[in-house]
Amino acid sequence: MRRPPTLRSAGAWSRHAHPLTLPVMRPTPIAATLLLLALSLPRAGGVQWVPQESGTTAELRGLSVVDRRVAWVSGTRGRFARTTDGGATWRVDSIGGASSLDLRAIHALDAKVAWAMSAGPAEEGQARIYKTVDGGATWALQWSTEQRGVFLDAIAFWDARHGIAMSDPVDGRFFLLTTRDGGATWTRVPPERLPPALPGEAAFAASGSCMTVRGRRDVWFGTGGGATARVFRSTDGGEHWAVAATPLHAGSASSGIFSVAFRDAGHGVAVGGDYQKPRERTSNVALTSDGGRTWRLARGPLPAGYMSAVAFAPGTPTLVAVGLAGTALSGDGGESWTMVDTTAYNSVRFAGARLGVAAGPAGRVARWVGRGGGVKGR
Repeated sequence: MRRPPTLRSAGAWSRHAHPLTLPVMRPTPIAATLLLLALSLPRAGGVQWVPQESGTTAELRGLSVVDRRVAWVSGTRGRFARTTDGGATWRVDSIGGASSLDLRAIHALDAKVAWAMSAGPAEEGQARIYKTVDGGATWALQWSTEQRGVFLDAIAFWDARHGIAMSDPVDGRFFLLTTRDGGATWTRVPPERLPPALPGEAAFAASGSCMTVRGRRDVWFGTGGGATARVFRSTDGGEHWAVAATPLHAGSASSGIFSVAFRDAGHGVAVGGDYQKPRERTSNVALTSDGGRTWRLARGPLPAGYMSAVAFAPGTPTLVAVGLAGTALSGDGGESWTMVDTTAYNSVRFAGARLGVAAGPAGRVARWVGRGGGVKGR
């Protein structure tokens, strides 16, 4: 494979990022994409794009939405941005000493406290976890390693003290870290507590949402790159794990599960596809009603291509999925989908039933307002 302009090499690195982007519609000089969604149920209809400026040219994948006013995004060159007014304005900055890092995931507790994770080969100094407690004015390096094979994919927290981070397999087992003190210390989960990885199996750091947590102890992560796309699950804070196969499209280094989301302890969704064939129609949505023990394909129609992130509007069966193929909506818990846009995005998150944020590749900043939604265009 030829080396894409923003990737280190083919092979292991290419499993974690899509090396192509689609043509940008209605180009603007703004290079980072932030999308504030005031999302009503699909039956309400009447959506529109409302431009919004992020002020950064970074490729954005990390995304954390705290509430109706506070959201954080992160991306290339160690850049991050924060809004405290619902996206009307964004404060853009970078983590000191991290200009060579790609911050693929970020998790925020509020307007002050957040953790940022960089993805990349650990042996090249690219596996790091940072924390800020002052709104991004300063960042402390909490964890790093140069252990060969470590490639961080996602980070999440149940509360201010308990969190988890995940990496691709090392010596045949996924590399997982947990913390019980807000990240001051991180401890690897004993690898023998996880089922063995399949040949070629890894996770995709495409949106920071290949792993999700809920409640006080539940956590799931999805995989790709192997012969079968699978979902690992734990109900005890990541200490012990089980795994289940899914019917999602798999079998190549660029295909599998890219994102998982759960509405409650039982009902969840996994989305994916093949990032090298972003508009190819595949089996790209799987559903579970038993907490991830078993998975089945959604009835369809399915999203028209590769989806890199999915999220529930909390308290509803409404889902939004985004990817290089555009944006898809489901109002029935993921059984059927409608494509509502062809613009490429990387990540999507929600705060409350109506407000969400999406982040994406260079080209535009916009807010999506659905008729009857809670946020009006500025």
